[in-house]
Amino acid sequence: MAASEFAYKEKPDTLVLFDVDGTLTPARLTISDEVRDTLKKLRQKVCIGFVGGSDLSKQLEQLGPTVLDDFDYSFSENGLTAYRLGEEQASQSFINWIGEEEYNKLAKFILRYLSDLDLPKRRGTFLEFRNGMINVSPIGRNASTEERNEYEKYDKEHQIRAKFVEALKKEFSHLDLTFSIGGQISFDVFPTGWDKTYCLQHVKNDGFNEIHFFGDKTFKGGNDYEIYEDERTIGHAVNSPDDTVRILTEIFDL
Repeated sequence: MAASEFAYKEKPDTLVLFDVDGTLTPARLTISDEVRDTLKKLRQKVCIGFVGGSDLSKQLEQLGPTVLDDFDYSFSENGLTAYRLGEEQASQSFINWIGEEEYNKLAKFILRYLSDLDLPKRRGTFLEFRNGMINVSPIGRNASTEERNEYEKYDKEHQIRAKFVEALKKEFSHLDLTFSIGGQISFDVFPTGWDKTYCLQHVKNDGFNEIHFFGDKTFKGGNDYEIYEDERTIGHAVNSPDDTVRILTEIFDL
């Protein structure tokens, strides 16, 4: 049975979850009025939530300052930081899981590998420490939108991130880590099981019969793959926010 707080909706036992980058917004850019209006209409019919790899501060930038009020569920860092109807839920920490000694070894290896890479451009913030994971970016997260687009093309041709991930898997095979390539310029490192399926534990007691997930990195190795393939969800692969709007309009008759 659906939670009583959602009884006003047409289908209170249906939840629709969204990736952020490439699904609700262009990569690292802000949500459009069209997507925002579509989500408002959708929320009258079903429960909605986002699940992103970034921390909440980046999602506030992209989805707007009222994001915790605009969604029934807000899942930052794959749900390691979680909000239900604006109220914070229990969270998890990567550093507690891995320990300082192993984290130091991991950080040193990453920084050494980065320093040996030949790249056309470098900017800043190559290793970003988050609550539930670390994010590694060969060009640096401070790259402009134009530089991100350039790097994405370069990475597709030279497989910089894919080779980096293979080197890390080999070096740290004794740790139960998952490496997930997402967005245009980076990849995430986190304990196995702390992918986007992690957020589903926060909704399991709310009586959903149907959980949809929309994402653009649904291929194997992409950061939407596990939740897209999960038997608890109905997965929808999209190429852009426009694609998301089109599919939502068709499925939910908006």
